[in-house]
Amino acid sequence: MDFELSPEHRMIRDTVQDFCEEEIKPIAQEVESEHRFPKEVFDQLGKLDMMGVPVSEEYGGLGGDQLMYALVTEELGRVSGGIGLSYAAHVSLGSKPIESFGTEEQKERWLTPLAQGDGMGAWALTEPGSGSDASDMDTTAVKDGDEWVLNGTKQFITNANVADSVLVKAVTDPNAGYDGISTFIIDPQNDDGFAVTTVWDKMGLNCSPTCEIALDDVRVPADRLLGEAGEGWTQTMKTLEGGRISIAALSTGLAQGAYEAAHQYAQEREQFGKPISKFDAIRDKLVDMYRKTERARLLTHNAAWRYDNGKPVTKASALAKLDASEASREVAEDAVQVLGGYGYTEDFAPQRFYRDAKLMEIGEGTSEIQHLIIGRQLGL
Repeated sequence: MDFELSPEHRMIRDTVQDFCEEEIKPIAQEVESEHRFPKEVFDQLGKLDMMGVPVSEEYGGLGGDQLMYALVTEELGRVSGGIGLSYAAHVSLGSKPIESFGTEEQKERWLTPLAQGDGMGAWALTEPGSGSDASDMDTTAVKDGDEWVLNGTKQFITNANVADSVLVKAVTDPNAGYDGISTFIIDPQNDDGFAVTTVWDKMGLNCSPTCEIALDDVRVPADRLLGEAGEGWTQTMKTLEGGRISIAALSTGLAQGAYEAAHQYAQEREQFGKPISKFDAIRDKLVDMYRKTERARLLTHNAAWRYDNGKPVTKASALAKLDASEASREVAEDAVQVLGGYGYTEDFAPQRFYRDAKLMEIGEGTSEIQHLIIGRQLGL
């Protein structure tokens, strides 16, 4: 395996890195404090052809691979976890399933605008009464002539209040278990009965909206069914394998941003006549932060490489997500400690990385679920 990035991958990474430094970093704390979704940032990402990095050029995407997408997500997370999260949810959850499972008509109608940056995507799986057992859902879709009628509530849905399309999971056959779940494309702007009932205030990631949505007799035509009836859970499992790689990449970006902030501060801050980076306690902490970040990056790139080369990826993506998410929290916590009292203030970034990192251990499958997946892959 070649650990060097190709010239094309480096070019995309560097382009996004420059954009992040110039356009996102100066407003990262502002949009977080204001709980404001920065639409202008996503409009600019669209102009840079970054809103559909792993989507085929045929449907308006960049035609890149999973590794390229991971590099972009990491760079966004390095400066803003919230922007990185909304981006990952748009690409991995709101867009890619349409390319993977949709008809040509669905791809042209729904995927192309998402990949071109003309709209935001969302994915609605979790419900108020479900968590790790996401298949235990009460949302239903009942066939009525040439339409489906959806009813239910979805919880903790990223981008729901800014989305132009939402992929909703619903039970179409209550007696079929996993095989009774289907996926529907919802138009939140025009489908009567769709409502965002709550936009949550959170511990972190507040520039990325997290919503509760209600579906009250939402009627959609039959051509809004994604794939076949009963394929929704299989689609979910396949989607999450790629989604976990994106969360691993986002987590790596958070860790990198926290490490950089602590590294810079430790070289500039002097105590007892010398930079605090010269003291063993701080130096050793920075080395450990660097080690954890590099390990997370290697595991993430390995999972992306396996995904791109058609190799089994379930274990690798779960391992990358587990390690990177925990590393992001640990590195961010250490960054706060390196900065001391300043690290606890909003004038410095580590507090934001620390708050943002915690969700990485929860979303796209908790750390406990990743242990379960990896254990099964090991035959345990």
